[in-house]
Amino acid sequence: MTFLKTDEQIELQRISNQIVAKALAEVAKIIAPGVSTSDLDKRAEEFIRDNGAIPSFLGYKGFPATLCTSVNEQIVHGIPSTEVFLKEGDIVSVDCGVFKNGFHGDSAYTFCVGEVSPEILKLLRTTKESLYKGIEQAVEGKRIGDVSYAVQSYCEAAGYSVVREMIGHGVGQHLHEDPEVPNYGRRGSGSKLKQGMVIAIEPMINMGRRELVTEQDGWTARTVDRKPSAHFEHSVAIRKGKADILSTFEYIEQVLGDKEF
Repeated sequence: MTFLKTDEQIELQRISNQIVAKALAEVAKIIAPGVSTSDLDKRAEEFIRDNGAIPSFLGYKGFPATLCTSVNEQIVHGIPSTEVFLKEGDIVSVDCGVFKNGFHGDSAYTFCVGEVSPEILKLLRTTKESLYKGIEQAVEGKRIGDVSYAVQSYCEAAGYSVVREMIGHGVGQHLHEDPEVPNYGRRGSGSKLKQGMVIAIEPMINMGRRELVTEQDGWTARTVDRKPSAHFEHSVAIRKGKADILSTFEYIEQVLGDKEF
């Protein structure tokens, strides 16, 4: 069942998404070689609770943390750990959800740890750009397949592969709602987009093969060939003419300054 939100409800979702955006910016401040992924998680949880909100992911289907922190070949759902330390040249996808005023916000960003190779920078740049290609299609009257095709065609044209098993989703009073939003598909296919829908669009793009395996922890998904993967996500309200992005990377970009990622 797809839930349509009122303008008032969408504004409540915007509040949750702005807290997500600021929590990711707090994480960006401390990402550096030698920092553990558990350190990132603690900083985010503290910020979220200080802002009167609840971490959406903590306890969700048994997930044990506030953030998903996925390093290098890990695609999504990496569990923060006191034993996983970031190293120079790593990338780390940080996915965050917040629940406040009865509604969830959801966004993700892939960060560089120190200096990374030009090949990895290109992967991150393409993945982030594909997110906005998808968002351009997220308007009333289009279909889910238009969003999916925009992401897939852009990334595959650059030589990358698109993860099939992990997809975007509706978001609102529940963290995951209908409709499903794959990052691959055919133009003109799938559910019609209607004003009041809120969807999380989240390209997960691999440098090598698209296949994944799940680690023994039951959560962490990584590339089967252990090549790097990138992940960016926004929560978006469907409107006429132009999508309304409820989350933002603005606060992250303020922290990064001249750095691209």
